[in-house]
Order: sequence, then structure tokens, then C-alpha cells
Amino acid sequence: MIDLPVASPWFVQVRVSDTLTLVTEPHVHPLLRCNVWHVQGRDRDLVVDTALGLRPLRQFVERELDGGLLAVATHTHGDHVGGMHEFAERAVHRAEAHALDRAGLAVLDPGVFGEEVLGPYRDAGYDIPALLVDAVPAGGLDAALLEIAPAPATRVLDDGDVIDLGDRAFEVLHLPGHSPGSIGLWEAASGILFSGDAVYDGPLLDELEGSDVVAYVASMRRLRDLPVTVVHGGHEPSFGRERLVAICTEYLDRHDA
Repeated sequence: MIDLPVASPWFVQVRVSDTLTLVTEPHVHPLLRCNVWHVQGRDRDLVVDTALGLRPLRQFVERELDGGLLAVATHTHGDHVGGMHEFAERAVHRAEAHALDRAGLAVLDPGVFGEEVLGPYRDAGYDIPALLVDAVPAGGLDAALLEIAPAPATRVLDDGDVIDLGDRAFEVLHLPGHSPGSIGLWEAASGILFSGDAVYDGPLLDELEGSDVVAYVASMRRLRDLPVTVVHGGHEPSFGRERLVAICTEYLDRHDA
């Protein structure tokens, strides 16, 4: 059993607007602290990513709704899909659908990660503790490596697909680079982009297994041209178009030959 203080509740909810709520795990290190976005729609709701799976998530994003609840994984790294098995409707890009078919791991021991993960965070000034949590949920944690249940996709997504909530619609943007099946969800009417780990305001990781810098460059070009109002990333705080352009330009200056 991991000997750390108990945090209850484990999840914290922040109401961003009348139809958008952010759910986070504040006791998880920023490297693994996934932003879970709950979007309320007229006919159905949308959950973008599902955190590490250290505690049940669904109760925090569920409400009375006849049309159901769709969970979308922006990609299948463990910090984004830990709670996918809690949802009956699950969607992911075609390039990573196979990863949801099998059990995965929620990894809290930084020693499991290589310098391709930890290095960019150290370089950005983040402390890397002995464990990537500073507390445990009620009931505790038995180990720093926890199995994530299989959650086979019920819908496979491709670039250009539309997720329709009845009164609003999000276009799937395939944004490979961080991972082969990384996606964003783009609402042109509002200028809102849920970007997963394709872009966020923190150390971007492009040397992981499955990463592709050439593909990332193309994704960054695409993102830089997008007329966003606000970007809700997979980690760190949200930001506007000016910051998006700066992040993309900095990446392209380093990698675009």
C-alpha cells in the first residue's frame, strides 16, 4: 500500500460555462494530470478523455439525459483512458482503436519513464518526485503500476467525422505526432478546440514510442492556421489563439527544416 495522505474527494470540478465542466485530479503531477472535459449537449453529452482511472469518474460527468454519454479518447496513453471502461459509448481514432482492446497501465512511478518523457519536464522547471501523486484516493492505492481495464471502442473515428450533440457539433481533426491517433475536436461555430496532447501550454512530448516529428510538424502547421477562440488542451490551463500561434511557431522553428 502506498503511504501518502488520503485526498477526498479525488476529483475536482470547475464549471467553465453553462455547458462545459473541467474535471481534474489535483493530487496528480502535471505530467499525468489529464484534463477531463464534460460538454453538455441537447441530445447527448460528450466526455473528452477519462484520466488515470485511480477512482471512478462517471458520477462526475453523468446527468439525467435520454440521449446518452459518449466518451472520446483524444489518444490512448494511460493518463487519458483510465476511465474509458466506465462508459457504454466509447470513441477513438482508427489508428489507436486496437489499444483500447487490451488492458493498459496507469504508471505513477517516474522511474518507468525515460528521459524522452521526464527530460522536457525537468528542462521546463518541473520537479519530478518519487511518485507522480502527492496523495491517494479514499481506499488507497496498492501499487504505483495499476491495470487499466480493456474498453473496446464502440465507434472508430477518422479525420472529418462529426460528433453531433444535437445543438452543437464537433469535427474530428486527426493531429498525429504525439501519437499516431491523436485527435482534436473542433467546433467551428464557437472556435472551441479540444486538442488532447496534440497541443497544450506545457512541455510537448514527441519522442515517445509511436511519436513522429514529421507528422507533428504537419499537425502544428494545421493547428496554427485554425481560427480558434479557445484551446482546451489535454493538460495545463486553456489558452487563446495568440498563445496557440506562439506554441506552434516555436515548435516549427525547432523542427521544420
